[in-house]
Amino acid sequence: MPSIGVDASAPLHVSEGHAGQAGGRSDARGAAGRRLGRQGAVARRPTLPGMAEQDGRSPAERLLDRRRVDDVGVGRPLSRRARQTARSVEAYLKSGVKPRWMERLSEIDQGIAAERQQLARAYRALQAECRHDRAAFARRWRATARDWPFEGLNELIAQHNEWYPVERQLPMDPRTRDYVRVGGRSYRRPVLGPEWILEQFPARAGR
Repeated sequence: MPSIGVDASAPLHVSEGHAGQAGGRSDARGAAGRRLGRQGAVARRPTLPGMAEQDGRSPAERLLDRRRVDDVGVGRPLSRRARQTARSVEAYLKSGVKPRWMERLSEIDQGIAAERQQLARAYRALQAECRHDRAAFARRWRATARDWPFEGLNELIAQHNEWYPVERQLPMDPRTRDYVRVGGRSYRRPVLGPEWILEQFPARAGR
């Protein structure tokens, strides 16, 4: 049989049918690759404008966080509303810390009660010592009242009288040109001295 030779320099002709099949296979492989790429990509959750992509919280969670920061003032400067809100007695009590004016009043009341108990003991002891000598009792009791020390307690009372209206933010009464009364009476506490002792414990026997 005669051999068939192939001229390498001759151009290779491909029919249109074969070319279309090759192009179709290439397009099919590209479409399949694109589908795999979409399936393999990590789905990103939609974000709101201004929300960082790294933030996985929902809009409701972000809103609650903003409200918590505004209420307790942690994590950023306090808002204007929080700065202007007056600290009420209820806020002090809820936080577990008493305001200074309340502590001071408690110290004054306890101090007066303690002084009254000591004076009562001294009064009864002097009565028992003087017995029926009323003049001696009156003279010695007035001397006791004159020398009785109230320095520490009177210092607390002076601080109360000076700072209480400021700490409580008491309004002024335009009629009296003085601070309004608290509980129907003046907020001021009288300092203690001989007059207060003799009012509580008169310089006469038979009490």
